[in-house]
Amino acid sequence: MYLRLLFLSTLSFYIFSTDMMYVTRAQISSTAAVNLSVQENHVVMSNGIVEITLSNPEGHLTGIQYKGIDNLLEVINDETNRGYWDVVWSPPESSGTKGTLERLAGTSCQVIVETEDQVELSFSRTWNSSLEGNLVPLKIDKRYIMLRGSSGFYTYAIYEHLEEWPSFNLDNTRLAFKLRKDKFHYMANSDDRRRDLPLPDDRLPGRGEQLAYPEAVLLVDPVESQFKGEVDDKYQYAVELKDLRVHGWICMDPPVGFWQITPSNEFRVGGPIKSELNSHVGPTTLAVFASTHYGGSDLVIKFGEKEPWKKVFGPIFVYINAVTDEEDPHTLWDDAKKQMSKEVESWPYDFVASEDFQSKHQRGTVTGRLLVQDRFINTTGSIPASGAYVGLAPPGDVGSWQRECKKYQFWTEADEEGYFTIPNILTDEYNLYAWVPGFIGDYINSTIINITSGVNIDMGDLVYEPPRDGPTLWEIGFPDRLTAEFYIPDPDPRYANSFLLKDPNRFRQYGLWDRYTELYPDNDLVYTVGESNYTKDFFFAHVLRKTNNDTYEPTTWTIKFSHYNVNESETYILRIALASAHQSDLQVRVNNLNEVPLFSTGKIGGDNAIARHGIHGIYWLLNIKIPCISLYSHGENSIYITQVNNQSRFQGVMYDYIRLEAPWSYNININS
Repeated sequence: MYLRLLFLSTLSFYIFSTDMMYVTRAQISSTAAVNLSVQENHVVMSNGIVEITLSNPEGHLTGIQYKGIDNLLEVINDETNRGYWDVVWSPPESSGTKGTLERLAGTSCQVIVETEDQVELSFSRTWNSSLEGNLVPLKIDKRYIMLRGSSGFYTYAIYEHLEEWPSFNLDNTRLAFKLRKDKFHYMANSDDRRRDLPLPDDRLPGRGEQLAYPEAVLLVDPVESQFKGEVDDKYQYAVELKDLRVHGWICMDPPVGFWQITPSNEFRVGGPIKSELNSHVGPTTLAVFASTHYGGSDLVIKFGEKEPWKKVFGPIFVYINAVTDEEDPHTLWDDAKKQMSKEVESWPYDFVASEDFQSKHQRGTVTGRLLVQDRFINTTGSIPASGAYVGLAPPGDVGSWQRECKKYQFWTEADEEGYFTIPNILTDEYNLYAWVPGFIGDYINSTIINITSGVNIDMGDLVYEPPRDGPTLWEIGFPDRLTAEFYIPDPDPRYANSFLLKDPNRFRQYGLWDRYTELYPDNDLVYTVGESNYTKDFFFAHVLRKTNNDTYEPTTWTIKFSHYNVNESETYILRIALASAHQSDLQVRVNNLNEVPLFSTGKIGGDNAIARHGIHGIYWLLNIKIPCISLYSHGENSIYITQVNNQSRFQGVMYDYIRLEAPWSYNININS
């Protein structure tokens, strides 16, 4: 008989016997107390509904038992490869977004809470100098919580970097669940992306053919013929953070759902419309807390010398549900959405034991109203910022929230009248940021907002004055930070995924960048103001042209427009809002393609949204002055925009909106 030690938060301990019998779900009602069993190499929690098994002291999730299924996780995987937290990190001098993948293993297990209603466990590890170069220099505290009557469990983690520890880069961190491939075949991450997915075996050589990058595989001989000819790529299933609240899988026999619910995005990075991975072929379910996806190296978390830092990631809720054999298993998705709404309403949770997680009464609230003042849109004064995204993020510059990734952010959407309420804000100092669909640029209120426990701050009426130097001569697109309104072609039939053929998912098809070459084999895109229609004549991404020898060459897009009565004493402004940029250099010329560029960005961007089937990455606003002498007073003018970098097929930009403004004094009917 083995002896096992169960350490309590009081540092006392109890002795258990390996003869202890574990009670099955069939023997316990749903109102059973939460039971904890500590074994030699595992810890087991059960509440009569769900039973989870964790490795001791590492804290990897090795088993989930539910409704007659002995383990929902992939039993053929090693115990370290079923449910786990991990990071990708690199030395401070590293560049790019690649580093060392490390699964975070605890070295001690501690019981934080043990009552009939709740158990909370901690699996922790503290870094020391003997680990330098081998393990990420962080103190890791992984927590798991089970509540009485709850059909699932909660998990969160606290990362801490002490001042005396070495600097490093943190590229990504996440929580991963690998489910049983013999059970879970139906994935759901939104109402318009739910279906059976291929098996992981279909991606292996022989059954699958790797395409231009490793994540994309053409299924040439899948186990199930229905998937033959489709491309499987985890980025096809990416979701914007504001919509990434619940996702997961359904097992049809028995009908069981496995769902990952994120009730708050406060601990994630990149703002409300950053896209992120979630569920994909595996069957895999992810909770990604920080990553460089759709952001590139700008979102690498860089720690300098003597920089203390601590952050709580989560909690997230793993929800498991079921229906009877006679009921439709697909309704499990609807039930999961209802559970998600309950979790959101319960945030911040009142049962989390760590003092680093602030409860509701410790947090604050900010309210106000955002208005927009643009005399060339409305001459009578300010208008409500309907649908504006308003948020608090650490103090910074205009738009800095896109790249801020160390602390917390809190976002909401304003109502039709521009009113907003941001609740449950952690105590700290912030700036208020916003952007408004229909208007270019970013708003910032530079006043430092100090959130203290219980505070309710009313900001009153705030007025955003978007960038504007004069009346609009012409515009292309709609300023909403997306490229979705432009022309998205049909996919190459060789790579078409029938799952994604219709709106709003047409842009998620593999290989759309090469469709540009097919549509414009010899000459580049020409857009004529007043004649062309940007929904049909303006390709959704400014990409390179593929040559006969499989290289890629720069492309120049031309915007033609007629303009009369040029004001010869003032300057025109060309505003180019980019929804995305990847290792691009945009050069702008006016009326002479052979002259020195009037403007050049230099190399910008690294969000890789084109390759990853996105319609946006990080937002850029370019404001380009055009001297009047560059324009023709009569006849047709041409603006040439060239993307000159061509080392990779994925280099390019996505436009959000382009506008040419005349000088203030230009005589134009702004109401026309």
